[in-house]
Amino acid sequence: MSDFVRICSQGELPAAGTVKEFLVEGRAICVANVDSAICVLDGTCPHEGGPLGEGSIEGGKIVCPWHAYAFDPRTGANEEDPEVNATVLEAKVEAGELRAKL
Repeated sequence: MSDFVRICSQGELPAAGTVKEFLVEGRAICVANVDSAICVLDGTCPHEGGPLGEGSIEGGKIVCPWHAYAFDPRTGANEEDPEVNATVLEAKVEAGELRAKL
């Protein structure tokens, strides 16, 4: 079972309604602040590899900047194409840091 690894400090979290990309252990991680909830996803869009952490939040969904695929930040679900879902990572804020299981 993997351990929680540090993604960023609490001060580096994205502002409400935005996303940020972090590189952790050579892997892109997307951190989104949606309705004041911090959500952590694999940063690579499952559609064609776009950078989810460089996307936007629209209608409560994370939108990939390459082809506008939209994902539920809590479940990773994509309503347009149920076969293409993002990977949501288990995460927690602890001792002033965001940590996730990679």
